[in-house]
Order: sequence, then C-alpha cells, then structure tokens
Amino acid sequence: MKNGILVVNKPQGISSAGVVNRLKRLLKVKKIGHTGTLDPFATGVLPIAVGQATRISKYFLKGVKGYCAQVTLGIETDTYDCTGTVTHTASSDYLDALGADMVKDVVAGFLGHQEQIPPAYSALKHKGQPLYKLARQGQLIEKPPRPIEIMAIAMENFRMDANGYPIFDMPVTCSGGTYIRSLAHDIGAKLGCGAHLSALQRTRAGQFKIEDAMDLDWFEEIPVLDIEARFISMSQCLGFLPAIVADSETAGKIKYGQPLSVAELPMPANLPIGDAHNRIQNMIFDIRVLDSGDNLLAIVTPDKFGETYKYCCVFNG
Repeated sequence: MKNGILVVNKPQGISSAGVVNRLKRLLKVKKIGHTGTLDPFATGVLPIAVGQATRISKYFLKGVKGYCAQVTLGIETDTYDCTGTVTHTASSDYLDALGADMVKDVVAGFLGHQEQIPPAYSALKHKGQPLYKLARQGQLIEKPPRPIEIMAIAMENFRMDANGYPIFDMPVTCSGGTYIRSLAHDIGAKLGCGAHLSALQRTRAGQFKIEDAMDLDWFEEIPVLDIEARFISMSQCLGFLPAIVADSETAGKIKYGQPLSVAELPMPANLPIGDAHNRIQNMIFDIRVLDSGDNLLAIVTPDKFGETYKYCCVFNG
C-alpha cells in the first residue's frame, strides 16, 4: 500500500474517527489517521494520512481552512450547533425587527485578527479529559481565548426556515483552530438574539479542496488499486516546504540517519530567511530531502550555525 494523503468528502452522521476506521478496514493498513477533526454533523474535506504520511500530519493541522456554514438566528444551544439542547429562544418580535443589512454588518465585523473562546463542547482537553466529556457530566470548562484570524466572511441568502427562524449562509476562510460553532454563537450574541450553527461543510483544509475530495462510499465501491491512484504523495503534500535533491550516496546516509553536513547537501537557494546579517538567526525552518524520483527521503532542519542538519523525520523507501 502506498504512503500519502487521501482527500475524503466526509458525509453527515459519521465521526472523523469513524471515517478512519472504515478506510483502515478497507485498505488493511495499520497506520492511518485524519489531519483535523470534523464534527459528525458536518460534511466536507477530511484529509486522511495513510502509512508513513501519518508522520507529516502536523504540517496540515494549522493550515488555512474554508467553510460554508449555515447559521440559524434566534435559537441558542449548549453545543453552539444543531446537535445540542436548546438553551434560549428569541421572541418573534425581536426576530421580526432583524434586517438582512443589520445581520450583514455584524457578520462583516468579525473579519480580521481576534481572540475566540473555544466552546465547552469540544475535543480540547482539561487535565487530560476532553471538554465535551466533562460538559456531558455537567462540568462546563471555559478555556482562555485563543488568537484566530478570519480572512474572509460574508452573509448570503438571508431567508426564513420552515419554523419561521431567520437563517443565512456564511462562507468563511479562517486560520486553523477556528471554531465555526463559536463564530455562529458570537454573531448571535452580537445581534442580541442568539444563534447556532445549523449546517457546516468544510470546503478547504490547507491545500486540499472539496474539488479534490471523493465520497466515502466511492472508496468502498472500487478496487484498492484504483484507490491507490488517488493518493497524493508525501512530497507533493509538502510542496510548500523548500526542497533539496540528494544523490544516491547521500540518500544512503539518510536512510540510516547518519550525520549530514550542509557542505555535502547544500541548502536550497530560495529559503524563507532574511538578509545575510540575520541569516543564522532566521534559519528555523524545515526542508524536504528528495531523491531523483521526487520521493520524500527525510525532513531536516539546519542547526543554528548553518553547518549541519538535524533530522525531523526519516522515511523508509
């Protein structure tokens, strides 16, 4: 079985761990995992790392995310989404006074850098326990605010749902670690009517987009060899990292984790570093080491003197 990333279009009603388990049985692999949780009610892009690609998952967790959310105004829930228990409903008079322009202005106000309080029902941990488990036991733990960035956000298609509550669609582009549930809740608080996230599709996770994603059922309907053709190689997945191509002799040293000097494996010319004066201080970055066939041999980082490399990961051929 190949090593790499499969981009799954997660269906509604299954957890991210459930998707991993189904693919693990199908592909008959030991090492497999997702690169960022999607709630069971949510759909969309779920990158799955298979084999040695599980070792590079950390590079995708903080990437830019894209979502298409649906927000319902006038109803708050304890989970901030459609799966929770209703904790507040706004009066019909108050909701009737809400105009699309007012909602649009409030939504636009969330653009930019800000701090966000994670929801009490989340996978974040407190003393080793996930917050959602503590919340189900009646312990609502409030984590300190965390910095996030909303790069793009809009209010679209303002309308009424079947029960007479205002709803709208909300495309969002944001930094990793942003909770769209909390965003919906905060918009409702700003409007004074309350709100919750009633539907969510992730359209992008880093460089992985919904156009590249395959339905989970598709993976179960085709031969495994056809699935392997959908793998995105580890080198391609990490295309945002600078790269060096090693010759066969150096590749042999890398295979056994032997010391590497910058003299024998010169650094790429296009490195994300400052001017010559600051060169050494700014050399904190990872570099892909490839063979002539574009296979990922290792991820290394230069030492602070720019003389040798330290290994982050070494991959078996």
